[in-house]
Amino acid sequence: MTVDLAIVGAGPAGMAAAALAAELGLDTLIIDEQDEPGGQIYRGGARAADPSPLGADYLAGRPLVAALHSSAARYRPATTVWHIDPVWHIDPAGPPAALLSLVSGGASETVAARRILVATGAIERPVPIPGWTLPGVMTAGAAQILLKTADLVPDGRCVLAGQGPLLYLVAQQLAAAGAPPVAVLETTPGENYLAATSCRVGELWAARRDLAKGLGLLFGLRRAAIPVRRGVRGLRALGRGRLEAVAWDGGEIAAEHLLLHEGVIPNIQISLGLQLAHQWDERELCWRPTVDQWGRTSLATVAIAGDGAGIVGAAAAALTGRLAALDAAALLGRIDLAERDRRAAPIRASLAREAAIQPFLAALYRPADNLFDPPDAVVVCRCEAVSAGQIRRAVRLGAPGPNQVKAFLRCGMGPCQGRVCGPLVGAVIAKARGVPLGEVETYRPRAPYKPITVGALAGLASR
Repeated sequence: MTVDLAIVGAGPAGMAAAALAAELGLDTLIIDEQDEPGGQIYRGGARAADPSPLGADYLAGRPLVAALHSSAARYRPATTVWHIDPVWHIDPAGPPAALLSLVSGGASETVAARRILVATGAIERPVPIPGWTLPGVMTAGAAQILLKTADLVPDGRCVLAGQGPLLYLVAQQLAAAGAPPVAVLETTPGENYLAATSCRVGELWAARRDLAKGLGLLFGLRRAAIPVRRGVRGLRALGRGRLEAVAWDGGEIAAEHLLLHEGVIPNIQISLGLQLAHQWDERELCWRPTVDQWGRTSLATVAIAGDGAGIVGAAAAALTGRLAALDAAALLGRIDLAERDRRAAPIRASLAREAAIQPFLAALYRPADNLFDPPDAVVVCRCEAVSAGQIRRAVRLGAPGPNQVKAFLRCGMGPCQGRVCGPLVGAVIAKARGVPLGEVETYRPRAPYKPITVGALAGLASR
């Protein structure tokens, strides 16, 4: 199969891009690992009750889902992209395209595309506290997925800890679902409040709607009588065999469940695998792909939209998806540049409004420095059970970066292929070497981006 545009990911950016690209006449294929569109933010929203205990924002993805389904774009759910060859000649005399290797239902296949849009969104930042590998400890986002997809809530005493809007949103959603947490432990450093107030007045005014939403979340916790303890330090999970209590400097509370959250960072597994140019984002303390205003990357056939190119939020992600679709249509000759720019102008104006809150959030919820410097005994690579102390020892033995540590310790060689531990391993190495976080390289992922079976590969070879 050959298509004009292949989109990887059916979250806000991917859905918006697919619907517009199909409208503009592009033969469009959208590929997603999940069984239904929506991404993490709108997961299951099309089936949710209205009104939903998860809030009005949860249902905001319905128009995007409806537009995708009513468009001419081909949609492939439950399908994983495990490799992309960015330079593939459909016609030996024509321009290079790209070849995507997919697996679905245990069978692998390939699809050629003249352009690729990566819209894989964000992942939660790892929170390596002592005891975070105990049963009963998970991320707030994972708990939210269980609530969205299966109406599951924690059975027993639940504590949320960390910082960021999602922490308060999940607390409020659990309360609305009849399982209010017994406490929210906020780790926001005190100096962050001063840094946040230094944001420009114009940005704060443009973000006034989002600021009001944030205040609404805080008031919602108060109405639900959920205790919030601020300035928490020394967070740790305690228990023998499973979580029994959550402790911090100066306090402890019994709990069967601990939900951790320290914000989100771009999911760059595919962009790293493609060896795209990346840059260190000092504001967000993470790596992100280098893209231009249309989402174009350092490879001519590949663009990136949404949170995968830098954290912007769901509404803004959909707008970046539309910009990328307009650019793809222009590059493939469906519209001219003047038409592209004319249609992009109102989208850019909306994008500026939607993204105005991000500098404030990045300053307010900047992770504390000790998050990147866990104690020696804390496991950093959960797949291979490699501790922070083992990584520091490898650095002392001469390993300057994650790829060398991988050779020493197998860090990043487990099922997650470094997606979870990668940011943390790099940070531990930077601290051990005494250099800025951005000076340490990233993992260099190779195909397959996610584990696949030998049987799936064998099926591909026989085609």
